[in-house]
Parts: sequence; C-alpha cells; structure tokens
Amino acid sequence: MQPGDDPRARRGPGGVTLRDVAERAGVSLATASRVLNGSSRVVGPDLAARVGRAAAELRYAANGPAQALARATTNVAGLVVHEVDDPYFASIAAGAMRVATEHGLLTMMASTSRDAGREVEYVHRFQAQRVRAVLLAGSGRVGDGEELGRALADFADGGGRVALVSEHDLPFDTVLPANRRGAAAVARLLRDLGHREVGVLAGPGELRTVADRLAGFLDAWEQLGGDRSEPVVVEADFSRAGGHAATLSLLARAPQVTAVFALNDLMAVGALSALQADLGRRVPDDVSVVGFDDLWFTGDLQPALTTVRLPLEEMGARAMELVLSPAPADPRRVPVPAELLVRGSTGPARRPGT
Repeated sequence: MQPGDDPRARRGPGGVTLRDVAERAGVSLATASRVLNGSSRVVGPDLAARVGRAAAELRYAANGPAQALARATTNVAGLVVHEVDDPYFASIAAGAMRVATEHGLLTMMASTSRDAGREVEYVHRFQAQRVRAVLLAGSGRVGDGEELGRALADFADGGGRVALVSEHDLPFDTVLPANRRGAAAVARLLRDLGHREVGVLAGPGELRTVADRLAGFLDAWEQLGGDRSEPVVVEADFSRAGGHAATLSLLARAPQVTAVFALNDLMAVGALSALQADLGRRVPDDVSVVGFDDLWFTGDLQPALTTVRLPLEEMGARAMELVLSPAPADPRRVPVPAELLVRGSTGPARRPGT
C-alpha cells in the first residue's frame, strides 16, 4: 500500500470508490465503510439507508475478497496496562484472561510504563496483528487525546471490538469503578473518627482515577461540614516509592496531621513504611492510614490496611465479556461498586497533647 492510500477508499470492480459513495451520501468515509464493509460498529438506519441508496445510484460493487481479508481476525485479544508488575493491573488482567481462555482466546498483554503515547502505538500494533479485541485497562487521562480516540475508532471500523476499564471520555464500552463514591466513604469514615487534620497522597493529577478519587473525597469532606482547602494534598508517583516520599513531604509540611488517605494501596504501603520506620509514628494511635483498591496483600499488612475494595478481577472479566458479546448500537457503561473495608490502620483522632 502506498503512503496515504486509505484501504477504505479503494475502487470497487466497477471503478467507483467507497469515497465516491461517502460523498454522494454526505457521510464520512468511516461511516460508509461500516455500512458496506460489515463493521461490528452499528450505524443508524437512516444513515445506512443513505449509504445504500448512494451505492446503488453509483452502482458501487464492493470487492468481496478484500472485504473478507479486512474483516479477518485472529483468536487473540490485546490487553494494554500501565505496569505489568502493579498488583492492580495484574488482578484486572487475571479476570480478563480467565474469560478469554474460557472462550478459546489467547490474551496478548502490553505495558505502557505509564507512557500515554504507547497506548496509541499498541492499538496500531494490535490492529496490524488482526487481534479480535483491544482492552485498555489503565486509567484514562483528563481530556484523553484525539489520537487515541482515532486509533481505537479505526480499529473498530475494521471489525475489532474495544472495551475500556475506568473513565476515558471515549465512545466505547467502559467498565466504571465507583472511584468518587469510594473516596466519599473514606471522607465520612475519617470525619466520624474525629479527624480534621488530614493529608491526601495523590498520584499524577492528569490521571482520571486520581482526579475522580480526589474530587470524591474533597466534595464529601465539604458536604460533611469541612473546608475543601483543609486536607493537605501531596502529589507524587502512583507507587509505593511515591507514597513513601509523599508522606515524608506531608509530615514535614503538616506535622499535626492525624490521618493520611492514599489514593491507591501502593501509596498507602509507602505511607505505612515512612510513618513507622522513618518517622516513628504509631499507626493508628498517632496517624490513621487509608488506601484504595484492596490489593490482595493489604489484609496481611501490620496493621491491616483500611481501604476501599474494588472487585478488580471482576472488572477485567466484565470488560472481556463486553468485547465478546454482540456489538451494541450505543456504547455501554457498566458501573462497578466500591466497598469500604475498615481494618486496623484507622482509629479515633488523637486528642491534642496526647
């Protein structure tokens, strides 16, 4: 194929191109391709009828063998995660891979190492490999780029299926964890325990997961009578090391803090280490600690971590089920509940002078 040659615009046997049909119908080339080449993405009946009339008027004849080749897929699903060694993504991957295996599919996993550009690159690579479906399991970014949306749309136009885990602001099937609601439950817990001097360990602000959890916490804090500016927010890498460094920074800035809310469990592990090993603070007697996600080991920490449970394997399984089910007319949004688990790392706020 020569550079700039769009396969959807090739001439049919009669010399009329798909682009000619799209122009006659007054639709995009992608829409005409979906109607005439049998994409899994459903086009509305009015648009489909316009494309059909235009094709008939122009006597457009599709290239059958080329259509079959374009729609051919393998029994492989592509899964894109941020970090393969992060237990959060490992749990999601386990659920997705279990469902894929049950349906005779092989899962090909790729890690972006939190590089947004790699998501687009991997979608293109998966498309070149003719995988049947692509799942993006990493957190979306605030104002996800048009480039990713175009890459996924091109993949879907070629017959592939797409599902997303967590909000991406893109028109594809999405599994949505209750990040805001879970964080709001943490705010209620801490205020009920008497905590007013609170720190929040946040990951990079451009991540939708971070933005949603932080907003859910601060909104609830305010609704419960607090000042939105009261919690001290420290941003760091969304990792154990990031949580450790952020906790040292937080306590240097606000030594009066009696509770720390880490926006994921890995940061909470770093917070526990910094508080107990580096700063000599007792948890929860001096400082309470709360995490988010309920990774598999959090109940075995000392003390056991209070956290918000997300059914991570179920989220991965549900995303895979979406791409293996019949394509819908409109993108589906599947909510997933969050549950606050109160364990040994939280207790009443210490009284001044104690």
